[in-house]
Amino acid sequence: MRVLTVVGARPQFIKAFAVSRVLRDRHDEILVHTGQHYDKELSEIFFEELGIPEPDFNLGIGSDTHGRQTGSMLMEIEHVLETEEPDAVLLYGDTNSTLAGAIASSKLDPVVAHVEAGLRSYNREMPEEINRILTDHASNLLFPPSDSAAETLASEGITEGVHVVGDVMYDSILWAREVAQEESTVLDDLGYEEDDFILSTVHRAGNTDNRTNLTEILDGLTNSPLPVVLPVHPRTEQRLREYDLWKRARAELEVINPVGYLDFVRLLDGAQRVATDSGGVQKEAFFLDTPCVTMREETEWVETVASGWNVLVGADNEVIEQELQINSRPEEKPAPYGDGTAAKQIVEVLAERAAE
Repeated sequence: MRVLTVVGARPQFIKAFAVSRVLRDRHDEILVHTGQHYDKELSEIFFEELGIPEPDFNLGIGSDTHGRQTGSMLMEIEHVLETEEPDAVLLYGDTNSTLAGAIASSKLDPVVAHVEAGLRSYNREMPEEINRILTDHASNLLFPPSDSAAETLASEGITEGVHVVGDVMYDSILWAREVAQEESTVLDDLGYEEDDFILSTVHRAGNTDNRTNLTEILDGLTNSPLPVVLPVHPRTEQRLREYDLWKRARAELEVINPVGYLDFVRLLDGAQRVATDSGGVQKEAFFLDTPCVTMREETEWVETVASGWNVLVGADNEVIEQELQINSRPEEKPAPYGDGTAAKQIVEVLAERAAE
């Protein structure tokens, strides 16, 4: 079986890592990197640390408007498909790379498979929401990470080719947590012990590109009872500088450069809690038993909120501050995202479909 995998952003590298390890044992994989995340801190280092093979095709698309970026990816991916003639195309998550891969593949012969299908924030102002909806409806095989995600697909009329396999990021995090505890020195480098700091990530355009929201978030973080470590996303740094907030952020937070995956897992595992606007970090925190404060009004990962391990606070400095005062953890945690064998199940389904 020949499988063409399309990735372009940090969360996809982590998801693809889990599946590629299993896939390459017995099958051929063609790896396409669109270049959506193209700087070393957000791209190359993840390939290096996770041992992901060098991409067979690096499209180098880079940053642009959503339309131009997606269109450029679509043309390049279509060319690769025509050249390589894979049996299946494997797509991850909700980025422009995902949508471009779905559109290009659905017009040709390969089976289109979407990992992390069925997630919805119900906020169509988020580009990711449009990407995931369109990708789900263009796919032949859908791999939702939970029963609730499968129910969402069913509510939209998608019932064929749906396989609830659990979450591939759970597969990855089980490996990464063990390796990071052995190899990462980031806590020592920063001078922190377990549970004596809060980790934060801010990168979503709805927060970074809104002066009021970013100011509110900064206000909430700076009133934390514990030091806040902020690996700063390039776009976030740019906006902080534009809004004359950069000096204040540097003075009141532990602002550090972006870190590799293993260092990030070690920070997230060691943090007392995390304050984030990232979808992936919410889930990684859940897997690592780290309470999460989500600086958004909605989440795709509804199970984390229902279980009490995640709370939605929006960009409200008072609520952010209030939630960061809490230092307890819920007593119980459900397991809605499988048992860490999602990658194995995905490869088995792909192989069965390719053999038909």
